[in-house]
Amino acid sequence: MQTRRLGNSDMHITPIGFGAWAIGGSGWAFAWGSQDDAESVAAIREAIDLGINWIDTAAVYGLGHSEEVVARALDGVAKRPFVFTKCERVWDKNRQIGKSLKAASIRRECEASLRRLKIDVIDLYQIHWPEPAEDIEEGWQTLVKLQEEGKVRWIGVSNFDAAQMTRVVTFGPITSLQPPYSMIRPEIEQSILPHCLANNIGVIAYSPMASGLLTGAMTRERVASLPADDWRKEKNRHYQEPLLSRNLALVDLLRAVGGRHGKSPGEVAIAWVLRHPAVTGAIVGARRPGQLKELVGAADWRLTPTEVDEIDGYLRAHPG
Repeated sequence: MQTRRLGNSDMHITPIGFGAWAIGGSGWAFAWGSQDDAESVAAIREAIDLGINWIDTAAVYGLGHSEEVVARALDGVAKRPFVFTKCERVWDKNRQIGKSLKAASIRRECEASLRRLKIDVIDLYQIHWPEPAEDIEEGWQTLVKLQEEGKVRWIGVSNFDAAQMTRVVTFGPITSLQPPYSMIRPEIEQSILPHCLANNIGVIAYSPMASGLLTGAMTRERVASLPADDWRKEKNRHYQEPLLSRNLALVDLLRAVGGRHGKSPGEVAIAWVLRHPAVTGAIVGARRPGQLKELVGAADWRLTPTEVDEIDGYLRAHPG
């Protein structure tokens, strides 16, 4: 797999990274249902074998559990990938999730992530959400200090808009932004991606397949049978009507486009995200071995301009 330099860092990352959200397991507000940790470990190790050289997780995924599973998967691995994680989402003894960008909180979170991940330094530490909005400067200044102290190598933000990035950059350069970006969530093309391109901020897009909706494996019946603790069932409007029918019809188009090249709908969706010059990499989640093998072909494959126009034409004719 070819690599691309991430923003102002010295990290050259593969176009696809392993996303560790779903492997956090059940029992928290944005769970994807129950998860077998052994399958998670096997999926991460398969990702490394396939050439993927970065893993993106967050403290809040599984309320610490995702980071612990990542550590288990990397135990004894000779060619270790870069490890990215996030702060700002915190939780209490009742597993209720809160938001904090106070310096003391971020420092506690950083130390806890280092312990769970069993590493001495975090390769990329990110503010998960710009919340509370009034504290983003304090949060970013704390990340700058952690970088100066050697606790983290590079620092970035997630879910920030252009104005928020402009607010914090005066305290230290931003290595990367992690935004949601997919065919059905293209809003960041308006101002956020141009801002990143103009300011050498790397972009690692999350949910390029719209949380599994564009993989080609999702059907109306499968959506209906999602477990009650899968956040997509009640909290993701793209999994509900009238958008569900529109999105499944889009998958039929992706299947037709991919069929011309021996590619899956998911690979078409990822390639569409990677086509944008501001995007450095796309985060692709997997919950068991075998899933990534069906998707890594998107890393070095590009849609033709005609195919991009074909997809964009459908999206314009069927707005979400």
